[in-house]
Amino acid sequence: MPELLVDFITSLDGYASGEGWPGFWGLEGPEYLAWLGEQPEVTYLMGANTYRLMSGFSAGEVPNGQEEFRPEEEASVDELTRASKVVFSSSIEEPLTWANSTLVRDDAVEAVRAMKSSGSGLLSTIGSLSLCRSLLRAGLVDRFRVGIFPVITGATGAERVYDGYPDVALEMTEHRTFDGRIQLVEYKPRVLEHPPLGAPA
Repeated sequence: MPELLVDFITSLDGYASGEGWPGFWGLEGPEYLAWLGEQPEVTYLMGANTYRLMSGFSAGEVPNGQEEFRPEEEASVDELTRASKVVFSSSIEEPLTWANSTLVRDDAVEAVRAMKSSGSGLLSTIGSLSLCRSLLRAGLVDRFRVGIFPVITGATGAERVYDGYPDVALEMTEHRTFDGRIQLVEYKPRVLEHPPLGAPA
């Protein structure tokens, strides 16, 4: 049975992006980029907004505030173009123009539940905050990974990651530091119906 990984990169204060900032907040380094290049093959899951944004990048649309892609951004988009992608949307029309993309109009939670029960390999979200929240609430997420970049975007931050989340207990399964500044933490999540009654033993 495939695992489902929710994978975020965030600022220290929990934003997924910041107005006027480049990808990775311009803080990626060689260790981090090398680690990205070593990741196993996955099927990416995304919603309509992420699809529109990322497919636009693949077609040459440059992020606001930039004149051109940096080489590491271009390599990241190329990798996503080659990967298998599943897009959950009732508003996007076929045919999808981004290579290796499949449109699913059914309920995302039930579709992912079926993918997990019948498929193989690793499933991973990219962006798509509301999709991630729905999958977590449904108890379908096996791994929750966050790359925390050393920047606070209190004035310019966009897309607060954890708004609307339930309470979640997180059991750490991995952690490491890249380039002396980027923190990676990975957890096994467990959605809580109510706060724990006492501190852990």
